[in-house]
Amino acid sequence: MKDFTHLHQPTGRVISDEERTYLFFGGTSYLGLLVNEAYMDVYKQGISIYGLNNGTSRNNNIQLGIFDIAEEAAALRFGFEDAMLVSSGYLAAQLVVRVLALQGTLLYAPNSHPALWFDVNPGVSGLMASWLEDVVKYINASKEESFVIVSNALDNLTPQHYDFSPLLKIDSNKRIVLLVDDSHGIGVVRKNKVSTELSMFDNTGIDVVVVASLAKGMGTDAGIILSSNKWIQRFRKSSFFTGASPASPAFMYAFTNSQEIYSDEFNKLQQNVKLFSDLIGNSLNHIPNFPVFSSTNPELYQKLVKEGFLISSFPYPLETDPPLNRIVLSSLHNADDLKKIAQVICD
Repeated sequence: MKDFTHLHQPTGRVISDEERTYLFFGGTSYLGLLVNEAYMDVYKQGISIYGLNNGTSRNNNIQLGIFDIAEEAAALRFGFEDAMLVSSGYLAAQLVVRVLALQGTLLYAPNSHPALWFDVNPGVSGLMASWLEDVVKYINASKEESFVIVSNALDNLTPQHYDFSPLLKIDSNKRIVLLVDDSHGIGVVRKNKVSTELSMFDNTGIDVVVVASLAKGMGTDAGIILSSNKWIQRFRKSSFFTGASPASPAFMYAFTNSQEIYSDEFNKLQQNVKLFSDLIGNSLNHIPNFPVFSSTNPELYQKLVKEGFLISSFPYPLETDPPLNRIVLSSLHNADDLKKIAQVICD
């Protein structure tokens, strides 16, 4: 098997070695921003204004204004009262989990991302719909009053959309925080929105906190926390926030000043998802508006490599897990790319 683990090139639309060029259908750069010239130009403008980084605490008495600007823009963009930006999605998730663990019992949904774990794998598996029904019964029957429900926003592996509406059946006297990791869906499934509908919890006893890595679809090396002003103010008091250097100010500038670029790439991506869905039919597992198509066929990876296509195929999330084959679309792909790989898959 050829080794593609020591590349010295961007993982954009194509990957080349000494022998041939492959069309790349893997990774998580759904909007193709990692090689988008217009986006890189905005990032370079940010570098010219703010430099490469800002290696100080956000509590320092000398502050760059771009962080406040970016957080205000992010809250407005994604439809939340407040937002907080940190250097990575993993840091965002760990910060929030450790603050919320002091507020109530952590209840993990099946297959929650490792970034959400409190030190150890919670080891929860099974079907999400069944788990949601069970957790509602458990909370309503419990003598405890405060709980933190922890989950991915969607299953990006099989893939599957999640519907959190069953949680509305929780006793209104309980104090509930719903923590959702939307790293793979934010700004990708729905334009300028998180991937799953959460507005149903407005004006209920369930507080919503969303964390995400912006390094995937949004092409920005940073993590984001979205919630009410009440919770964001608590998170700002965490030592994870005060003790860590912030995200690159140049990236914050690019994230804030690239709305038109983002919108164009989002539209291209959704056109690609629709076309590819039509081309492959039921040959692969897929869901509406999400650019990941999965297969349990163990021979698919080698078949596609032979024909000049590279896809994501590796054990995930643990090394002991079976290999997962995923065909990942991006806005970089054109119609001809999609037709070629679809023909090989359906052959």
